[in-house]
Amino acid sequence: MAMTGVLRPGHVQLRVLDMAAAIKHYSTVLGLWQTATDAEGRVYFKAWDEHDHHSVVLREADEAGMDFMGFRVDGVATLKRLAVEIEASGLAGALQWIPAGEMLRTGERLRFTVPTGHAIELYAEKDKVGNGMPLENPEVYPDNLKGMSPTRFDHCLLYGDDLDGTVKLFTEVLGFKLAEQVVAGPDQLQIAAFLTCSNKPHDVAFIRHPEKNKFHHASFILDNWGEVLKAADLITRHRVSLDIGPTRHGITRGETIYFFDPSGNRNEVFSGGYIHYPDRPTLTWTDNELGRAIFYHDRKLNENFLNVVT
Repeated sequence: MAMTGVLRPGHVQLRVLDMAAAIKHYSTVLGLWQTATDAEGRVYFKAWDEHDHHSVVLREADEAGMDFMGFRVDGVATLKRLAVEIEASGLAGALQWIPAGEMLRTGERLRFTVPTGHAIELYAEKDKVGNGMPLENPEVYPDNLKGMSPTRFDHCLLYGDDLDGTVKLFTEVLGFKLAEQVVAGPDQLQIAAFLTCSNKPHDVAFIRHPEKNKFHHASFILDNWGEVLKAADLITRHRVSLDIGPTRHGITRGETIYFFDPSGNRNEVFSGGYIHYPDRPTLTWTDNELGRAIFYHDRKLNENFLNVVT
């Protein structure tokens, strides 16, 4: 599949309450590689198999949650074109150009607010720092991996009120596909949308929620179900707050476990899922099967999982 336009999730900036505790969690438990600290005190991380300089940025603040999520596009020309098309759509808040270098090792970024209230960024340039192995004749993984060691930052799940406007912006302007959805009631109201710009089941997902700009989780991918079970062991070994799992989703088919960082931001590590090609039809779940859609094994809804957001 020729990927053009918006390529993939590139980074997420999270607010944390205690930077020292957050660094320990994201480096020791999750197993991300710390790559830098900037003049503002933000701390940068990457998953081991990402070549970009960073995919997770932590900012110390008085309230947990997400500042913004960024997506990489295939070039500067695409970035400029999408700026014009986003503004013309009338679906986003005021566009803001963030100068190159404001985020370390990253080019100019276009930031806008989607109808659910979340700040989303697009960018075309970020320095490549590698994955600890040569580009010629590499091994299959580098030495000295620790913690859960996900291979990449995969997606975010976000909560907000105007789901319709956000889905319209992502599908009609940014070129995402609706891989799966959940609908409710006799009017088949869309209450969840799983959107992909690649061949994954989702690169970002949104849930209809009364409040704008709420963050449910940031997710990182592991190689297999055995690695998810190892993650569960590490959660107990390090006395991390477990949310739910290990289990499996009906939506996306991912094998999953959820847990919290020390500030209360939810993390997920998962494996599996299907390949989404552009001609794959949208899968629809109805609200009477929502338990099986979210937690395929026990088929029961978990109110804390659904309602605890930052």
